[in-house]
Amino acid sequence: MTGPFDRWELKRLQTLEGGGAERVAKHTANGKLTARGRLHAFFDPGTFVETGPYVTHRVTTFGLAERRIPGDGVVTGWGEVDGRPVCAFAQDATVFGGALGEAHADKIVRLMDTAKKAGVPVVGLNDSGGARIQEGVMSLGGYGEVFFRNVTLSGVVPQLSVVLGPCAGGAVYSPAITDFVVMVRGQGQMFITGPDVIRAVTGEEVTAEALGGADAHGLVSGVSHFAADSDADALALTRRILAYLPLNNLEEPPATAPVDPPSGAAEELRGVVPVEANTPYDVLEVVRRVVDPETFLEVQAGHAPNLVVGFARLAGQPVGVVANQPNHLAGCLDITASMKGARFVRFCDAFNLPLLTFVDVPGFLPGTQQEHGGIIRHGAKLLYAFAEATVPKLTVILRKAYGGAYDVMCSKHLGADFNVAWPTAEIAVMGADGAVNILFRREIEKAPPSERDAVRKKLVADYQVEFLNPYLAAERGYVDDVIAPAETRAKLVQALALLGPKREDRPARKHGNIPL
Repeated sequence: MTGPFDRWELKRLQTLEGGGAERVAKHTANGKLTARGRLHAFFDPGTFVETGPYVTHRVTTFGLAERRIPGDGVVTGWGEVDGRPVCAFAQDATVFGGALGEAHADKIVRLMDTAKKAGVPVVGLNDSGGARIQEGVMSLGGYGEVFFRNVTLSGVVPQLSVVLGPCAGGAVYSPAITDFVVMVRGQGQMFITGPDVIRAVTGEEVTAEALGGADAHGLVSGVSHFAADSDADALALTRRILAYLPLNNLEEPPATAPVDPPSGAAEELRGVVPVEANTPYDVLEVVRRVVDPETFLEVQAGHAPNLVVGFARLAGQPVGVVANQPNHLAGCLDITASMKGARFVRFCDAFNLPLLTFVDVPGFLPGTQQEHGGIIRHGAKLLYAFAEATVPKLTVILRKAYGGAYDVMCSKHLGADFNVAWPTAEIAVMGADGAVNILFRREIEKAPPSERDAVRKKLVADYQVEFLNPYLAAERGYVDDVIAPAETRAKLVQALALLGPKREDRPARKHGNIPL
């Protein structure tokens, strides 16, 4: 006869076995970690506290009565990341392929409820085949309960999803609602319907990786925000993301000791942005010389590269960075860039990260594809997001700021707190060529044909001198100062120190109606 401790030890061993030695060996053969291994690698050593290790499903049909595995395919609990509390769950692909059933979902739901009460982030390590078919509508109900909590916690605590294996059907909607998605190349996939279903319905041949891999969602669809090369890389990256974020929406982001850029970085800024309006350059060379060294973490780097977004630190304070990228589409705003920027701005506003915006934008991308695709509505999302944000908003106009895009890129008119421009700034309705064609068309036509080019060139040059500068805007208070590039960091640090405790009241309402 065994005693209670003998039984406890046996049960404890069973909880650690997952789907059995054979399935675990197959799972880890290609370098993957087990579900518990992932959680132990993610949390600070020795801090993980597991909850619900003995939970099993309650289904008796389809032979499941004999297949009750402790934990039911998901490991849940909490621990510390850099000394701060975080709740996390890891789906176990060795148990029913990680498929979600009623008990599996209930464990995740309980963890999310705990995170809400404790006011701490939730991280999901996803590796799931979708709904557990044997449980039918109970699986769907379980997904619904998880989705509801994703929405309830949105903007309350940070939610991060790490896709470490194939996720299909309902398994992709929860990550899509969360704030950021990290995917492992060649290993993590997300799709509503898999390659087999697509082949049967449409006849289209596509691999799982091409359909829903990290590059497909990172470069094309924009569903994913970060890509990693292994479990370990993805978990380390997730820890790095959390380092910029508060535990919840009532806290300030975690500050660190300020680190100044290398000597000479400020003076180098003057040479980074070409004076010639049509010459491209890499705006990251500006960003990295202004923020604390080695702190910029780009978000969705491969998706809509004409707009750069990411996290950084300015004098130790976490900030969200938004910048037009002249190296791609001349920095124009288009549909995908507008949506990318709007979502990032709203996240930063929800979690108290000040916004630092660098402007060099010739306008919105023209064309029938953009117009018919809804650039009016999608561009309005970015406008809405900047106007809605009440965190400190700092804007630097580097060069072009034309037309409606000038307004949209966190202008003073949308409530920006501190706007400065470099002497190279061109704040106008449009560029000189377009303006001259409209304003002086008749004057050009009246000139003799042999002189028209010379007349046009002189008019363009005069327009550039008179209107393509920051001083008209500065005279009206639309920019607070025109500064030397070398002054940029110091001015921003001073403004952020003043505006850090900023509070801004808005009219009471249930919520606004962003043009989705």
